[in-house]
Amino acid sequence: MSTATVATPSPTRRSAWGRVLLWLLLILILLVAGALAYAYFVAVSALPQLDGKLKLNGLGAAVKVTRDAHGVPAIEAATLEDLFTAQGYVTAQDRLWQMDIMRRFASGELSEILGEDTIKIDREQRILGLRAAARKSLQMASSRDRSFFDAYAHGVNAFIEAHRNTLPIEFRILKYRPKPWQAEDSIVIANQMVKDLNYFTFGDALTREIILAKMGPELAADLYINRSWHDRPPTVMREDLNDQENQGGSDDDDDDIDDGPDNSVTQHGTGGAEIWSRTPEAVNGSNNWVISGAHTVTGKPLLSNDMHLGHQMPNLWYEAHLKSGNLDVAGVTLPGMPYVIVGHNQRIAWGFTNVGPTVTDAFIENFDTQGAYQTPQGWQEPEHRSEIIQVKNGPDVSVDVKLTRHGPIITDVLPGETRQIALRWTLYDGLRMPFFDVDTAQNWEEFREAFSGLDAPGQNVVYADIDGNIGYQTTGHIPIRAAGDGSLPVNGADNAHEWTGYIPFDKLPSIYNPPSGVIATANGRITPDRYPYSMSAEWEAPWRTERIYHVLESGRKFSAADMLALENDVHSENDLYAAERFVYAIDHASKPSPRAKQAADLMRNWDGRMSVSSAAPTVAVCSARELTRLLLEPRLGPGPGDPTQLKTALSWKTYAWEMRTVWLQNILLHQPKRWLPEKYPNYDELLTAAVESAVVEPSAPKDLASWHWGSFNAIEIKHPVLSKIPFLGQWASPGVHEQSGSGYTVKAVTAHHGPSERFTANLADLDQSTLNTVTGQGGNFLSPYYMDQWNAWYQGSTFSLPFTSAAVEAAAGHRLVLEPAK
Repeated sequence: MSTATVATPSPTRRSAWGRVLLWLLLILILLVAGALAYAYFVAVSALPQLDGKLKLNGLGAAVKVTRDAHGVPAIEAATLEDLFTAQGYVTAQDRLWQMDIMRRFASGELSEILGEDTIKIDREQRILGLRAAARKSLQMASSRDRSFFDAYAHGVNAFIEAHRNTLPIEFRILKYRPKPWQAEDSIVIANQMVKDLNYFTFGDALTREIILAKMGPELAADLYINRSWHDRPPTVMREDLNDQENQGGSDDDDDDIDDGPDNSVTQHGTGGAEIWSRTPEAVNGSNNWVISGAHTVTGKPLLSNDMHLGHQMPNLWYEAHLKSGNLDVAGVTLPGMPYVIVGHNQRIAWGFTNVGPTVTDAFIENFDTQGAYQTPQGWQEPEHRSEIIQVKNGPDVSVDVKLTRHGPIITDVLPGETRQIALRWTLYDGLRMPFFDVDTAQNWEEFREAFSGLDAPGQNVVYADIDGNIGYQTTGHIPIRAAGDGSLPVNGADNAHEWTGYIPFDKLPSIYNPPSGVIATANGRITPDRYPYSMSAEWEAPWRTERIYHVLESGRKFSAADMLALENDVHSENDLYAAERFVYAIDHASKPSPRAKQAADLMRNWDGRMSVSSAAPTVAVCSARELTRLLLEPRLGPGPGDPTQLKTALSWKTYAWEMRTVWLQNILLHQPKRWLPEKYPNYDELLTAAVESAVVEPSAPKDLASWHWGSFNAIEIKHPVLSKIPFLGQWASPGVHEQSGSGYTVKAVTAHHGPSERFTANLADLDQSTLNTVTGQGGNFLSPYYMDQWNAWYQGSTFSLPFTSAAVEAAAGHRLVLEPAK
């Protein structure tokens, strides 16, 4: 018998292969090390000069720039033109690439540097015409304001010109150079902020139209609720907190949900094929409040503001202190824009939350075969705006924008829509920029006069001054319509729904020194009952507003530290109520599973805090989501298997509404028969089924007690460019972290949004005011100020904001003098 033999590599061959692999590994290590060394060199070379002297063309006199321990500049100049030139230069030192990418995003110019992947974004921005609107606003600006925008642009361009060979690393990676800055660029960035805050309501109107046609007016009226007895309009003083309208018990015979929406929801629209709205999970919001000295330990007002926006890297706001003559103001600025947007000057303080007014209407235009559209005066040819999108490594893309009397035809940005939809938007009327007058206002009257010029985005503004006065003012151009409220698309061929004007400024909600000494807003309903105008067809849910008032009306004397604690409050009364109803249902259900009983036990003794290590909030939130599915799926259909079809396929996931939690709480409270699915004999069985479904989903662990809320609601912040580079990415952003809070707590947070800043003005001593942003001042990942504020933001602490000359000098970490170039 022969024996098979297997050839084995000789020791010599193994040794040779080993040497080859070793050399390849060494080469790889050297390449990575070389790339990191190059990135380090480029980043270091782009770090800004913070001390000494610099020459700057165009200055009339020297400008002092004193940075504190967190890189916050106090800029002091002899003239306003020099001040805003220096503001543009200093902001560019820290944030030039962010400023450039913001103007490119707003203008629809990303594809020029990023290629074909961003054509869709650019096309939408070009159709919406944010840059065209910026040109109109700039033409409307006063000569004074135009000179300030020009000065800011001059400062940015001075920095670009002096640092062409040491630009931020993002420019090197993407292989392009920034174009010269223009005054128009500042306004287009402001227009993008308007879009972020005051744009999406027309999309909800299109979606509402479809759901209304599918479900009928009765059920749609329940879904599209727009008020609640939990609402706390800031101008309404509640004398008796127990006198709450529309309270009701849980009664199976009660088929009514008392909190009604605007009347227009009960009227059928024309019926569209497109589904366009925000995702159901998206929650955004802000908080602001002011309390009089009667409620503080100092006897002077405290004013707090945390504006909740989408996270980005670097963070959105840039802190600054601007001083020249009578102008002396500190707070947050918008990179690319002059002025301080939120903060305080030497006498007054202010803070913002979004009103959420309905300022975008969808008009259905009727075009004939010749391309004309119908108007009350007959058929009319649309105007055209030609846009060319330059694409890196690809051919240019031409976009022909049709312009009607109502605005551009936006059908191309609405997936699945076939009708010709024109967008009417207050942005297209041109916007005034009143922030210089805001920054220099010295009292309530000047404050109101200044904010009468803030056309958009509509904001709730709280006020306090060093004399002890407090107040509140609604701002913005909010349309008055011949009929309707913007909650449904309307016929564009007639004048039945035309805008006839704006709500007069003196008719917008406002209050000064209320007897209660407490004013708060958190994006909820601000109009009192019987208010004569329609302001918003979609207010946000009232939970944060209610919680803030609950704390501030407790009778305590508050300090600035208490204000920070309230900004970090993670109690959710809405989720606690839902948890209690789920527990009750499981206790009374016929055959709950052991797993459902475990879920009930987790929720049974929960205190309502959305804490990192707690499982109860995860169970409650997931159960509420499953309850929503069980209620809507029989009527709207199951969610599509392909996520890309969410915007074109009608399903239970189509329903997205700011007050959807109010609708669901009304279901839990009233348990109306019309909403009970046929397969369930009662609501106890329905709620139990929702919990059963939630606790068997793939993300639910075997041990429900380990289903911690912190990981379920983790925050993720990444740099859009640097995070994609191996090794470097982990240094360039905070990454993923567990977090407490939810979209409905005062600390309103989700995976990609949260407080963009936390500010408290102490009117007893402005040097004791506090301010912090999410990550820091710097835009260079090697800057000591790139992420030095992250731990404070994440852990809920903050920093003092020095204001007086003595405090600024005492806090000085760097001193730079910008001198006129000879």
